Amino acid sequence: MLIIGFIFFPFPLSPQQHSLLLIPLFVSLFLLFVGYLRGSKGKLSRFFGWIIFAFYWSTQPSSLYFYENGDIVNALICTAGVYVLVYFAYKEIYSNAPCLRWLAGTASISGLIYFTLENIPALRNGLINLVAYQSAFLLSIFSDRVMVDGDMIWYGKDYDLLLAHGSAPTAEIIFACTAIQSILFFVGMICSLNSKPSSKIHALLLTVPTIYVLNLFRNACIIFLSGSRIVSMNIAHNYIGKTGSLIALIILLFLTFKILPELNDQLSCVFDLPKVEGPAERFIKGRIVRR
Repeated sequence: MLIIGFIFFPFPLSPQQHSLLLIPLFVSLFLLFVGYLRGSKGKLSRFFGWIIFAFYWSTQPSSLYFYENGDIVNALICTAGVYVLVYFAYKEIYSNAPCLRWLAGTASISGLIYFTLENIPALRNGLINLVAYQSAFLLSIFSDRVMVDGDMIWYGKDYDLLLAHGSAPTAEIIFACTAIQSILFFVGMICSLNSKPSSKIHALLLTVPTIYVLNLFRNACIIFLSGSRIVSMNIAHNYIGKTGSLIALIILLFLTFKILPELNDQLSCVFDLPKVEGPAERFIKGRIVRR
């Protein structure tokens, strides 16, 4: 799948390629959602959903790398994700683990909402411009050398150059900068649990607003570091920003465990999937481990 993706779907994707890939994307998410709703009777639907979903992501590593200015982290995660999704499909055949249904619910609920928003320009651009304005507003509290125009933000030395000669913006806010991915990941993860509605609402109220506000501070810090020439945009965004985001999400995840203990059970089930042996596990155990 990855070889096909790199050869036939190189960056940049043409409008025709982008439109074509929406078909397997939404078909896979629909199959996963149907499989989630059907429970134990939805294994076949989930199996094909995981396979088609893996194919979609096999076409995305190069786009993620180049679109986000050489972001190797997302490209590697996407590449590894193809193997993980195929593994889930494999486990649908050789395991009855309840977390497979939960994983399908998480992926389908968050994915259907996210990709619908991404492919409706008015909603996507409206959210981008809102986040850009609010991120710039946070910077303006500490400095008057800030300007925002749509999804573009100038700050610090870039702002001075803009006034003197005109210059490229310090940062361009894109859809990924809105934290909508992290927000919807928690939404899907929480809503797919078999828990009390009140506990789910409590967990959503804890995570969703917190992630949104923390992301605004993250954007502001990245623009500050880059616009002040403290570090390059690559280091600020791809290393400092991503590390801070990961730490914050891990903390929120542990807080969610306190509200929804069922989440810990599901994650434990996911990590226990290799213990349910199928032919792949028996091969590794019998051929590779013994050597």
